[in-house]
Amino acid sequence: MMNGHSGPSNGVAAASGAAADGYTNHTGPSTSAGGPIANGYAQPPSLYQIHNEDIVNHLYQSGFQTGNYADTLLHVRATAYRLHALILSRSPYLAHLMSTSPQSGSQHIIYVNLDHEPEVTDEGFHHALAYLYSGVALANIRPENARGVLAAACLLGRMDDLCNYAYEICRQSISLETLPSWLEFVDAIPVPSDGSSTPVIDHQHSRTAVFGPYAQRLREDVFNFLVVTLPNLVNYGGQATPTTPLPEGASQHPDAGRETLLQVFSRVPFDLFKAAIESPTFQLGSVHSRFKFAKDAIELRKQGIARGTGAEETVVLAFGGNTGQSGDVLVTRKLRRRQLWKVGS
Repeated sequence: MMNGHSGPSNGVAAASGAAADGYTNHTGPSTSAGGPIANGYAQPPSLYQIHNEDIVNHLYQSGFQTGNYADTLLHVRATAYRLHALILSRSPYLAHLMSTSPQSGSQHIIYVNLDHEPEVTDEGFHHALAYLYSGVALANIRPENARGVLAAACLLGRMDDLCNYAYEICRQSISLETLPSWLEFVDAIPVPSDGSSTPVIDHQHSRTAVFGPYAQRLREDVFNFLVVTLPNLVNYGGQATPTTPLPEGASQHPDAGRETLLQVFSRVPFDLFKAAIESPTFQLGSVHSRFKFAKDAIELRKQGIARGTGAEETVVLAFGGNTGQSGDVLVTRKLRRRQLWKVGS
């Protein structure tokens, strides 16, 4: 593949029903230089704005799309791009590669090794490269590829606008349907130590390290979805809804939303499960209701995510000193003791 496209002359093969790299059906924020607003009316763009936009469009179409007059050959996985060193130097990561890679005549040849960056997808890397040439690349960022774009933008560096744009699409994409994928992602994020315990040092490169601070922000977004949004979404405490339908022929369950929430929490990674159950933001009625919910969820977890881990999850209801009033719901996990066998002499 050349410049991310199959076919001759770096041609663009637009997907069926999709725009060819954002030049039609552009539904994202406008990247054109519109004129100023005066007295509530948009003024026509000035001559220099039209000229600047024309240059950017030319760079994108002739430079990125077709690779004309390229002085740099960039290899990434199975794709080769004919690009331009001046444009690529906007990225500190690529500028470093160009300055430390051998040069063949007047052409730079660089290799981007993504073997340890599984979150940087081919599509995400393509759109991040395109953004170096023009903001029109934003039109191609969707919930399905936003995380790969965010990872690529973080890797290339100095692309804060693209990172924030892709992050916002990621945040908005968290839903009941996409939650399994986001839980898998969150499970790969190292849990920050609060100082009360010895942090676990992972000597291997974390697959989420490339995201930098965005990894923790996404973890917080998933957490907020679990403890605030989801109980309302599934109508916890109410009757069956279109979101939480009953099986055909089944009688009305007293709380279909609770059953859906239990199924979700039975698959939540332990650290996130513990934080959610213990959070006062997780409103399930009384503290006793939250305690009962945690007990039922742990029973389900024994059959699934906690099975075969060699650890036992428990929940306790802590009482507040001498007042006799209920306090916090606490979740713990202990390693099961291995049975010791005495070897006869």
